[in-house]
Formats: sequence, structure tokens, C-alpha cells
Amino acid sequence: MSEASSEDRFFSGFSAQHVALSGATLWCRSGGAGGLPLLLLHGHPRTHATWHAVAARLQGDFQVICPDLRGYGRSSKPPTDAEHAPYSKRAMARDMAELMTSRGHRRFIVAGHDRGAYVALRLALDHPELVCGLVILEAVPISEALGRCDARFAQRWWHWFFFAQPDKPEAAINADPNAWYGAPERKRQQMGDEAFEDYQRAIHDPATVSAMLEDYRAGLGVDREHELADVRAGRQVACPMLLGWASGDDLGELYGKPAAVWARWCAHPVQEVVFDCGHHIAEERAPELAQAIVAFAAHCAD
Repeated sequence: MSEASSEDRFFSGFSAQHVALSGATLWCRSGGAGGLPLLLLHGHPRTHATWHAVAARLQGDFQVICPDLRGYGRSSKPPTDAEHAPYSKRAMARDMAELMTSRGHRRFIVAGHDRGAYVALRLALDHPELVCGLVILEAVPISEALGRCDARFAQRWWHWFFFAQPDKPEAAINADPNAWYGAPERKRQQMGDEAFEDYQRAIHDPATVSAMLEDYRAGLGVDREHELADVRAGRQVACPMLLGWASGDDLGELYGKPAAVWARWCAHPVQEVVFDCGHHIAEERAPELAQAIVAFAAHCAD
């Protein structure tokens, strides 16, 4: 483990270090006064820094852990294979199980946004003995999205299919990352200077771009297969689940009642909260999201 340099001060009260695991080395921040451990998982193309305003509000109630997923941010980029298995959500969930147990956390809540939501789901399904609460933000299971794919979904979420192609998405993004992802000044205002600079470092690193795309390549193949196997086996999330989605994004438009999509995946009724914002809830509605997580934690028995 190597301690963070003095450049990173915006997670006040948090320590930061690289943590070497069996399959990857993760960049991770942690802090908090006690209570249940809480693992926060980011989405694409963000890093752990997307959570900074939420983490600051939760460190009085939880032991908060914010890693970069393998391939993302400052975490390592393991070599891939023909099946993209090193970037499967199962591999990423294994990282998280090892990260948390290595710190002595045997029961914890996990919250995941966007691509991190798929890792959180896989963690809850593959390691139910560890997860006592699951928070999903802005996602339905990959297999559910693909099973409902129509022209509207393909038009809105075309990047899933483009990112799964070889070589061309890397060339398109690396030609001008800010042009590809758009609105850098608006993102800086929304994210804050330090989080924005962390995001900039990530999207301008070709190795990180390739690894992030491997996440999507795994999504259409091995991740979907794992989810379909769960359905066939009748496997469900055993712990309480909270679903959060944004009224300003398209989850409600695409699925009508997103909580109903999740119902067959969960042994308990799905709790739901709708945020008046766009896709990046942790950046746009940090106080409300933190409050929702605190309230949800009361339902999560240790």
C-alpha cells in the first residue's frame, strides 16, 4: 500500500492508498467515524471522486470506502482476454469482496451508480454473506435492459453497442476526449475542481479508455450470461435493496416503473426514491442522496 500524495485534499478526513489485491490493484479512499461500512462504486466514465460530496456527508454515520473500479481511474488495468472476463462484473465484484474483507469488513452496504450498479448487483448475488444492503442508482440489470431492447433503447443507449466494437471506440474517444464526453466546463461546475481533474486524468489516458471499454464489452457477453444463469437458478438479492433514479434521465421513460423490473431479482420489496436531477445523482443531489442512504441503512441488519 502506498499513501496518497499531498495533491489530493478534497476528501477531507479520508486516507487514500493503492491496495494490492489478487487480481488488480485498486486506488481507494476511506474515512468515517464508525457505524456500518459503506462501499461506494462509481460509473462510466467517472472515478471514485464522483462521490466526494456524498462521502463527506456520510462519514459521520458510516465507515466509507470509495475505490476506483479495476480499469478505471488510478486502479490497475489487467490484461483482457477473448471473452473480456477480466472486466466482467464478477471479476470486479471479487475485487470488492477482497478489498472489504481485507479491511475486516464482514458485513456492509454497497451503493453503485451506472456501471458500478452492475458491480454492486454482482457483489450482492455472488457474496450474499457480505452484503447487508444494496443501493442501485440509475440502472436495471444488463439482461433486463437487453431483453427489452427496442428502437428507442437503441437510439438512447447506442453507446453500449458501439463501445463493444473492437478498436473504433478507442480511436473516436482518444481523438478528443472532451469533445466525445462533452461540456467540460459544465462538468467542472457540477463535479467540483478536484473531481473534475481526476475525471480529466482518466479520460485522457488511453489505457484507461481501453479498460473502460472492456467493461462494456464484457457487459454484452459474459455479464449478460451470468445474469441469465442467475434467473435460471432462481437466484435473488437476499438483502434489502434501495433503487434510486433521476426524473431528468431516461430510466423512467424506458421502463415505466423501474422498481417493477427489479422485483424478481430481490427477495424483499424494493424501496425506491426518485431524484429531481439528471443522471449523475451523487454530483447533482448529494444532500438528498446522503439522506436517502442514511434512512435506508436503518433497514439493513448487520
